[in-house]
Amino acid sequence: MRLTDEELKHQKMFRRRETMIAPGMPAGYQFLPQPDDVASAVLAASTWAVLGLTLDIELFSQAHYRSSIDPETQIDPLWKDVFLFHWKEESQHAILDEMEWLREDAGLDSQQRDKAVDELIGLVGAVDGIVQMQAKADAEYFVRVAGREFDNGQKQAIHSTMLAAYRWQYIVSGVQDPRFLEVLGSMINAEQGARINSALTPIVGAVH
Repeated sequence: MRLTDEELKHQKMFRRRETMIAPGMPAGYQFLPQPDDVASAVLAASTWAVLGLTLDIELFSQAHYRSSIDPETQIDPLWKDVFLFHWKEESQHAILDEMEWLREDAGLDSQQRDKAVDELIGLVGAVDGIVQMQAKADAEYFVRVAGREFDNGQKQAIHSTMLAAYRWQYIVSGVQDPRFLEVLGSMINAEQGARINSALTPIVGAVH
């Protein structure tokens, strides 16, 4: 319950920042995924799969801060401060998520775990669908408001760059985190690992 309270606090905080940023942005930006639809799709999966996705999210949010915010010295101090404290809380959440995932796994038999692996693959695929949808919308928004003309090749390059960046941020940086790999690897067998790798290969290959 305390974790839920903290996550709701995070949502409220980032919505406030959206409100603060909006007046300085050109009109027409759209965030396409509907939170209720996303939540319904996620919660339809098993607890094991949801905890796996949750740990991935906790880890990629930390990777985002460490790689793109913490080293920067010329970004808005308030922006950096918000993400610093978000990172600190997510670090705590990741520890608890790992413990809960392992605890949930201990209660599964081999068939339940095998089904849960497929559900985790499905959730990652759903995240990739969201990423593709938003990258397309954001690329179109950038082209529209950039204040210059782009030819078709440049438009495609903008879209491809955004999609690769979003896939790295919202999928690959989490699933390739050594901690995630260690926890997941301790629970699954070689065949299940191969299924996961096969599902991730097109996404990872598009990033590198």
